[in-house]
Amino acid sequence: MEPDMGHGKSSAVATAARAGAAVRRGVGPTDDGRISLESLVADPYPHYRELRDAGVVWVEALERWMVTRWDDVGAVEVAREAFSATEPDSLLTRTIGHQMLREDGEAHKRLRSAAAGPLQRPAIEAREPVLRRIAEELIDGFVDRGCVDLIAEFAVPFAARCLIEVLGVDASPRDIARWSTAIMNGAGNYADDPAVWSASLATVAEIDAVVDAALSGGGPPPGSIIAAMAAKEGQGRALSREEIYANTKVMVGGGYNEPRDAVGTAVMYLLSHPDQLADVLADPSLWPRVVEEAVRMVAPIGVVPRVAKRPIRLADTDLEPGARLLVNFAAANRDERQWERPDDFDVHRPKARNVAFGVGHHFCLGVWMARLQVGAVSLPALFDRLPGLQLDLDRPPVVRGWVFRGPTELWVRW
Repeated sequence: MEPDMGHGKSSAVATAARAGAAVRRGVGPTDDGRISLESLVADPYPHYRELRDAGVVWVEALERWMVTRWDDVGAVEVAREAFSATEPDSLLTRTIGHQMLREDGEAHKRLRSAAAGPLQRPAIEAREPVLRRIAEELIDGFVDRGCVDLIAEFAVPFAARCLIEVLGVDASPRDIARWSTAIMNGAGNYADDPAVWSASLATVAEIDAVVDAALSGGGPPPGSIIAAMAAKEGQGRALSREEIYANTKVMVGGGYNEPRDAVGTAVMYLLSHPDQLADVLADPSLWPRVVEEAVRMVAPIGVVPRVAKRPIRLADTDLEPGARLLVNFAAANRDERQWERPDDFDVHRPKARNVAFGVGHHFCLGVWMARLQVGAVSLPALFDRLPGLQLDLDRPPVVRGWVFRGPTELWVRW
């Protein structure tokens, strides 16, 4: 992308902006098609740096205005009167149905509160012994081998088994991984690939059947998310079966992807910075900082869609009602205006809020579980049980994705 994407640079740019305004519902800088989906999947961060320099930019491949600066991301997420999460033709809604992530106000509050109890900090901390047992059992399975792909043999089954524990469904870790992949592929199907839709929609029917089984007979396990949603009455009416289906799929998506990717990202950065790893091993109180710095560097959920509700100017872009945005947490977490050395991993960075778990009333419902899974359970267990842990330099890490990003392969030895 060229650095002169700002509108008003030439009459040709201004004319193009006016011509596209009916589709874009706004006037501002454009990437002119220079950003591809493939390049975002490979490594979005060079693009994000250029987008931050340009402001709020129309990205042709996505047909969305990309919001990348720290201040702009925060402004959108707290301005409920100006921006909505209820996006027409939402990819996520098309995939899993009506759910909390694409609702605002009281409708969002009702759906969110129904699932909130089992994910509050006291309830999650009470599950810590079970989560530790899961981590230890997985490590037992490969500790004597001396090398492993940590994503395939730890991060994936750990995230899946922990989610099964709190969600309250009868499923295998492979089921959870497969379901989540299909849901996330649908939610990120900006290319409108028919094969992706087919796989995603087949999967959601399978999840619905498992939820039906959980709700029948003796009902779901007490204290589980599905039990809470089935019992909750919001605004005078219980959640419908369809609402429970959809919000279960929300949990299958984010509740699996976020801890899986955060574990892999944290291990990858620690092993790439042995001096910082030594500091953490000498001072275990630093583990929470490792988690926050890892998700700042690579936000497991990079972007969320929003829609302008009224005319508004954001950065140097004029948005009209109906303008579609992608609020980019991953880009904001590396904004040079907010962070010193934003592309450097540093567990000693002064404490500051990042937006990896969102902002405002859509702040991640599972944040306490993710922090416990990664910082209190999995990372200490891995580095305690696998002394001398190091990257396998013959098989370097593979990191992919932009809507959801993390290591897909992380070979280590000890």
